[in-house]
Amino acid sequence: MKKVTSSAGKLCLAILLMSFIGSCVPVKQLSYFNDIDELEKSLVNPKIQKTILPFDRLYIRVLSIDPQTRLIFDFPDEVRYSTTSNSVLGYLVDEAGNIDFPFVGKISVGSLSLTDASLKIQKALSQYVPNATITVKFIDNQVSVLGEVQRQGVYPFSQDKLNIYEALALGGGITRYGNRKNIILIRQEGDRIMHHKLNLTDSKIASKDFFYILPNDVLVVEPLKSISSSYSNITYTTILTSITTLIAVLLFAGFRIQ
Repeated sequence: MKKVTSSAGKLCLAILLMSFIGSCVPVKQLSYFNDIDELEKSLVNPKIQKTILPFDRLYIRVLSIDPQTRLIFDFPDEVRYSTTSNSVLGYLVDEAGNIDFPFVGKISVGSLSLTDASLKIQKALSQYVPNATITVKFIDNQVSVLGEVQRQGVYPFSQDKLNIYEALALGGGITRYGNRKNIILIRQEGDRIMHHKLNLTDSKIASKDFFYILPNDVLVVEPLKSISSSYSNITYTTILTSITTLIAVLLFAGFRIQ
């Protein structure tokens, strides 16, 4: 076999290094909580309670010792709707922030907390159902997870407190190309659509207002800038690898590269 020239060997090594470097992502960019060692004490997050917005769907239950009252208010046909597996009771909040409640009619619950809404409904029902207790909850909670995650999609959740890490876990977590310092939270606040940039590598995010997810939030994981061309780099790396393999085969066959 003919002697392999040093220039050919250097060329192969250079191409291999280029392929390796192009496919590497620094560990720090893939890590959460890069500042965890700097925390001196635990963090406290006073979660802000979500208020009722138009097009929310509410579960409302009237609790009473009177069985006839329970029968009337627990199973009204006009508020029954079908999900993928079960029939669930829900009252849809209309565009003006009202619900249409049996006997009472329209009740304005827009911009109220669940506690305030239950008290208002209880007061409106008091002339029909004395000594009743009202329970109000959100149903059909969902969060959309998009961008550099394993599985993009719309995910339902039932927790009262779902944090941003749990929400991303619903989508399988962030990919190696996701920028953990650039997570966009899209949230409707009143009549405005707001965009908030979050940094998941900062441990202090646990004390921020946006640590907990609200129903209908949208999370978008932006790609790393250094890897923004990652998908085209796959072709680039493939070409380099093919060239390296071809050179290796030619050298092995005895060809000399000048």
